[in-house]
Amino acid sequence: MSGGEKASPDVNAEFDPSNPLDASRALVPHVMRLNERRVARGFWPKMRKVAALVPFASEALAVWYCARDVETPVAAKGMMFAALAYFVLPVDAIPDFIAGIGYTDDAAVFMAMLALVGRHVKPRHREAARVDIERLRTPD
Repeated sequence: MSGGEKASPDVNAEFDPSNPLDASRALVPHVMRLNERRVARGFWPKMRKVAALVPFASEALAVWYCARDVETPVAAKGMMFAALAYFVLPVDAIPDFIAGIGYTDDAAVFMAMLALVGRHVKPRHREAARVDIERLRTPD
């Protein structure tokens, strides 16, 4: 390739707002489905294991209920599933097994996500989370 050729001919040198992006070429739906699968597979096992240890467990559950609510906008769901997937995945910036600070990065991701889309978390989601947290934290 010569210096005058573009590495990617589909990329414009400047953004043209009159020419919208083709949504069919976006990776968002694929990434969102992938995050939904990760969360569906790992959320409850992790929550059962750490509900008593994680101070933001109730918020995580409320977000989980909100992300699964049909009334929640798709864009908000995408951010929620991304935060939940970060919480569920075993690899993250600060390993969860480090006592005292292991969940600080997860908490930061949740707080940032809630600052952006937290208005969609309704009282019914928080109430369902409260009931589940009490159930999970109560010894058998």
